[in-house]
Amino acid sequence: MENTRRDFLRVSAFGLAAVTAKSFAEPVENADRDVPSGSISVRVTYADKRFAAAPPVAWLPAAGPAGANSIVLDPAKKFQEILGFGAAFTDAACYMFSRLSPASREQLFHELFHPSEMGLNVCRTCIGSSDYSTKVYSYDEGEPDPDLKRFSIDHDREYILPMLREARKHSPDLFLFSSPWSPPGWMKANGSMLGGSMRRAYMPSYANYFVKFLQGYESEGVPVQAVTVQNEVDTDQDGRMPACIWPQEYEADFVRRNLGPAFQSNGIKTQIWLVDHNYNLWGRAIGELETPDVRKYASSIAWHGYVGQPEWMSRVHDAFPDVPMYWTEGGPDYTAPNYAADWC
Repeated sequence: MENTRRDFLRVSAFGLAAVTAKSFAEPVENADRDVPSGSISVRVTYADKRFAAAPPVAWLPAAGPAGANSIVLDPAKKFQEILGFGAAFTDAACYMFSRLSPASREQLFHELFHPSEMGLNVCRTCIGSSDYSTKVYSYDEGEPDPDLKRFSIDHDREYILPMLREARKHSPDLFLFSSPWSPPGWMKANGSMLGGSMRRAYMPSYANYFVKFLQGYESEGVPVQAVTVQNEVDTDQDGRMPACIWPQEYEADFVRRNLGPAFQSNGIKTQIWLVDHNYNLWGRAIGELETPDVRKYASSIAWHGYVGQPEWMSRVHDAFPDVPMYWTEGGPDYTAPNYAADWC
């Protein structure tokens, strides 16, 4: 198991880069290519400055001979269709979005999500708290509640769901996939959302927890198209943040015996993606796909890019060429000492 998390960029809560290019030169066959016209402007938010203008960015001729960085497309050779590109609606991100003025947020979301602008069309949400949250929380806090009588998504109604609805206003076909960083603490061996592992006895309740989450979001006008069982199945993050270890057989059994049947009996069409961790778990991915009945319910493999090599995904593809794979998280290859305590 590896400690594979990231910290926030300390320089800002978020930065925006806008590129306006009126025209670009067509490729030519020599190194003396024209520099594209247009301009690039970058604005960054610091602790003491909002949307401060960064130094101008200039277009420069590409280095090296023409064609050195070319991408060659062979129409006869087809690969997996790209689902899309996007980012994560974490608790912290939604909180910061909610602090913007309505006019600023409208402009920002238009530039991020509208098809005529950046056009982000696949985004991730958290099922409960993550390391990018204002506090540690689940949708069913307190003593054991296997019937989920206390289940509530009220926390998300404050600013997460409003931001998701606003994004969908600019991108009605926005594809959302959701991941839990941890089940409620009472479902786990250590009794806490920080670190630890899942208890098998509560897997039926946890499957219903997913169902209630999806039904709750749907009722709020925010349908979720896919879920992963667990963000980063193979680490407990040393107990410093919401996390949960799911051994291979636990995840496979949960999907085929609990989660998949619960979705089926409740008429839920949301996809189930497996693993949601690093490239080095390619063997685990194959093992889960080989487990009887898993593929009856699970459609895809989700990957993170912190450990291992991207080409290792091909080992899974070669074994199961009809199983789509998606890259669901990545970031810097370092971890700051305070990454689990400084959310923004």
